[in-house]
Amino acid sequence: MNILLLGSGGREHALAWKMRQSKALARLLVAPGNAGTASLGENVDVDPNNFAAVKDVALKNAVDMVVVGPEEPLVRGVFDYFANDGELRHIPVIGPSKRGAMLEGSKDFAKQFMAKYGIPTARYRSFTRGSMAEGFAFLESLRPPYVLKADGLAAGKGVLILDSLGEAKAQLEEMLNGMFGESSRTVVVEEFLSGTELSVFALSDGKSYKILPEAKDYKRIGEGDTGLNTGGMGSVSPVPFATPEFMEKVRTRIVEPTIRGLQAEQIIYRGFLFFGLICVDGEPMVIEYNVRMGDPETESVMLRLDADLVDLLDGVARGNLSERACAVSPQAAAAVVCVSGGYPGSYKKGIAISGLEKVQGSVAFHAGTKASGAKVETAGGRVLVISSLADALPQALEKSYAEAAKVEYEGKYFRRDIGRDVLAAAGV
Repeated sequence: MNILLLGSGGREHALAWKMRQSKALARLLVAPGNAGTASLGENVDVDPNNFAAVKDVALKNAVDMVVVGPEEPLVRGVFDYFANDGELRHIPVIGPSKRGAMLEGSKDFAKQFMAKYGIPTARYRSFTRGSMAEGFAFLESLRPPYVLKADGLAAGKGVLILDSLGEAKAQLEEMLNGMFGESSRTVVVEEFLSGTELSVFALSDGKSYKILPEAKDYKRIGEGDTGLNTGGMGSVSPVPFATPEFMEKVRTRIVEPTIRGLQAEQIIYRGFLFFGLICVDGEPMVIEYNVRMGDPETESVMLRLDADLVDLLDGVARGNLSERACAVSPQAAAAVVCVSGGYPGSYKKGIAISGLEKVQGSVAFHAGTKASGAKVETAGGRVLVISSLADALPQALEKSYAEAAKVEYEGKYFRRDIGRDVLAAAGV
């Protein structure tokens, strides 16, 4: 099978790494890819949002399947583009239709969907410039902190959590006046939920589903979850409080109602579904949906997935996912993200990376890298994700930190407290 994988980050390197293990994979093309994916397949210099260029690559290379890594091509409708093109419709796209992608592309749509199908989530209301006064009144009815979410995609920056009512009102006004462009023309205001977050992933063919290993990621740049939000500084899997009893609640109260809701709405959904959850007094509630795998969670999840990923994706494409085997390793995985100096603010690119060949017993997934001749250089804020599998989480973390220390580049930074909170909660 020839597969075209769209994307260029650590998530895509991890997916490529797992797909390369399948005997069913013949050629792997990654558009545009990075220095890591180049060792597993062929990088193609194509923007995943340029559907005409993606079409050209798919046809010229006899591609049998397209796997979509990031959310933007899905929200823009890459699934529909292939389905509605006579030359492309025979090529399955792993990812939801444009309507299905609205679960991530529109916070308002997602909250309405959850309310309609009884999926537990925070109390909320949505507002536009014309209903700003009602927005202020709704904020006054809530207890701090206050949560404001831009309705559309905002490159991970569209969620504000504010302690002051006055500041919340001021920020709501700024958002509705275009702080995030068209993405915040509608703003979702919701009550703050206090608890511990985790990410649950499912793969669905639109009828059946397989639940993949759960994970917990760490968004803040500073240790102790301090400082600015980032795209993710690390992840661990499994999550100790996600007991079989808790995960059964997730399955029956959240995953299955979501699949049934998609069917009831006649939404075509064939791909990954990410449930951003929070455990509130032992009960799972949905913070958000994503319509693709998370990053850096994928770098932990793929290590624990004890299955042929290409076979699973083929099951999605053929609509017989329920017949495919999907097991989870009992071992623990830990991923530590090495970032550029200055990230998530301004940072330099094109800095030489050394020591990658010294990493042993772990996987150095590339996130923001590029090949420059025989050298590898930084090309983004999140540069590498050092990921390890071990019998228990403390050992997995120890391995990842030891191997991360071997890689060198100017300005390298990584958090040294990934997983510490879940270990403390578990009494380790």
